[in-house]
Amino acid sequence: MSGYDKITPPKTGEKITKDDSGKNIVPDKPIIPYIAGDGIGPEIMDAMKKVVDAAVKKAYNGKKEIIWFEIFAGDKARKIYAAEYSDEQLSELDPAVLRDLYLPKDTLNAIVDHVIAIKGPLTTPIGGGFRSLNVAIRQKLDLYSCIRPAKHIKGVPAPVKHPENVNMVIFRENIEDVYSGIEFEPESADAKKLITFLNDKLGKNITMESGIGIKPMSWANTSRLVRMAINYAFEKGFDKVTLVHKGNIMKFTEGKFKDWGYKLAAEEFADSVITEKEVYDKFDGKIPEGKVMISDRIADSMFQQILLRPAEYGVLALPNLNGDYISDALAAQVGGLGFAPGANVGDKAAVFEATHGTAPKHAGLNKVNPGSVIYSAIMMLDYMDWTEAAEIINSGVEKAIAQRKVTYDIARQLSDVEPIGTSEFAEAIITNL
Repeated sequence: MSGYDKITPPKTGEKITKDDSGKNIVPDKPIIPYIAGDGIGPEIMDAMKKVVDAAVKKAYNGKKEIIWFEIFAGDKARKIYAAEYSDEQLSELDPAVLRDLYLPKDTLNAIVDHVIAIKGPLTTPIGGGFRSLNVAIRQKLDLYSCIRPAKHIKGVPAPVKHPENVNMVIFRENIEDVYSGIEFEPESADAKKLITFLNDKLGKNITMESGIGIKPMSWANTSRLVRMAINYAFEKGFDKVTLVHKGNIMKFTEGKFKDWGYKLAAEEFADSVITEKEVYDKFDGKIPEGKVMISDRIADSMFQQILLRPAEYGVLALPNLNGDYISDALAAQVGGLGFAPGANVGDKAAVFEATHGTAPKHAGLNKVNPGSVIYSAIMMLDYMDWTEAAEIINSGVEKAIAQRKVTYDIARQLSDVEPIGTSEFAEAIITNL
């Protein structure tokens, strides 16, 4: 991309690029765009940047440095890109036009142009108006895989007896399923037209007052998600990939997700991926060394499995809605969203993000836990192959927690611990790098 409307890239640093195989080419001083976010976003992002800058400097003796480039979405974008509109004028805009003011083309172009970005939480309106900005970023940039690791950090209180048994990575399909946004309001002309067609032409029996949603799933989008999940399993040393679906009920959407996952594994990983049935029929239930086992589980059953047998699972590949539920459930098992990282990754760009909301009632109080976006930055550094910096941040967080230097969300679950603020937690991590 060349030129932006209302943002100016840094004068120093270089862009990250990709080679012909899709591998990241990361210079020593990469420019990383960031979106501060709404509510508590600016505070946690400031904390994250300080921690990352200190870790990169320490890990590489000052030879590497991230050049931060602020871009805008959410309320801050509205102030910059819609300054000439009154609140009343904004309320009268078409939702698509309004969304483009909250998520401007500058921002999307900058992410693609620089390959890797990181963001804080953004406000999602409920009910009318435009749809989630988080979903819009994923869909507009074709960031088809939402990757969310769930692993317990020693010292973080958790509601289960053995949170240390949880070590799973969610690969959630980002583009299709109910999040594709195809729905029709009850009593609307379009809803009635569609219901009439379904009832009269296809023999269905849908009440005319119903709201209608459409749930698309395709081979193209399923296969690339499962491909990424399997490749990740090999790269990170996992020996299991599990397809999680509701195919016993929705046979031609979620059932096809399962079938297509197995098909992709058989066609592209025939020498290295083995089915669960083969493992038990031919190898007495033991996965041969160097192989990855692919299996599937019904979604509701999987909720039991992650509680009762978490150690038996590694990488999970799921449609969009199932992935949303189960990634949050896993985060709860290891202590909550405060330390839950996330990444949205496609073939051309990746956006790392805090996985929680904006928590507006805590904004500006220097109170909240910046752990989610810090761990997302760890994922980002690992994605850049700056693993040394990623590892020392992880170690610094664990040491700070062991010293009981924690924010209020963790302190209130411990006895006789005085909480520290957002910025103080960042400083505690830096001290322990």
